[in-house]
Amino acid sequence: MAAKMTKAMLVKTLAEKTNLTKKQVTELMDVLVELGYKEVSKNGEFTVPGFGKMVKKRREARTGRNPLTGATIKIPAKTVLKFRVAKAAKDATC
Repeated sequence: MAAKMTKAMLVKTLAEKTNLTKKQVTELMDVLVELGYKEVSKNGEFTVPGFGKMVKKRREARTGRNPLTGATIKIPAKTVLKFRVAKAAKDATC
């Protein structure tokens, strides 16, 4: 089984393929992530074409169980972030 790609490995690979420095690639990735968080916060979604979409979703309050005691607990409503994989990405991996 191959090792999972780390951020350092990703930065190195992108730097080699784009002829950018590792520092430039790291800055680009940081800006992309920051932009994604801001867009999701402001507009509710952020799309990277061909890769996927981050979507803000409201999760309603519900009841659950404490796994240790089995007691019923109330889980409050909250907003969560979900990632939807693009069709192109699904087709490329299957």
